[in-house]
Amino acid sequence: MTDPQTPTVKAQIANRESKTLEWEVLPTEEKQRRSGLESLFRWVALVMDELIAFPRTKFRFGLDPIIGLVPGIGDTASAVISALVLIQAARCGLPKILLARMSLNILINEIVGIVPGFGDAFSFWFKSNKRNYQLLLAHSSAPQRARRSDWLFVIAVLAILFVIVAAGILVSLLVLRALVQLLGLH
Repeated sequence: MTDPQTPTVKAQIANRESKTLEWEVLPTEEKQRRSGLESLFRWVALVMDELIAFPRTKFRFGLDPIIGLVPGIGDTASAVISALVLIQAARCGLPKILLARMSLNILINEIVGIVPGFGDAFSFWFKSNKRNYQLLLAHSSAPQRARRSDWLFVIAVLAILFVIVAAGILVSLLVLRALVQLLGLH
């Protein structure tokens, strides 16, 4: 006869399994924050990269390449929107390597987007926000709190992005100034 105070082998195994599963399950507030982050990434990817469909094709594009047509300001606006989403991702504690890959997508889109004409065509194809959303979906590691090094990394990437954006604006202003002088509107 078994002592009622002594758990059975089945109960011990079930208890061990439940403890094993406990550490794998995100706390409620982490789940909510992560689902909110996923919703934010999905929304930005939709609006910036997938909002409009060409009729009778599977090709879609969003506001990113359209906004990019405005010299200087357009690419900057797109980069700022993407950077704000990246900041939120860092606040939610995504790993640095994931933040690095997302940052690289934003930087590639911004650097190539600076080139008039070609940059806008590139934005139709590259879709950095959609790529970042896909990276977030593929990410399956346990959640981590943002550490000081994560913030330093994001600040460094944002500083580089700011320099690139400022250079793009400067180049755009110089080109506009040269055009005004060439047309004699000076």
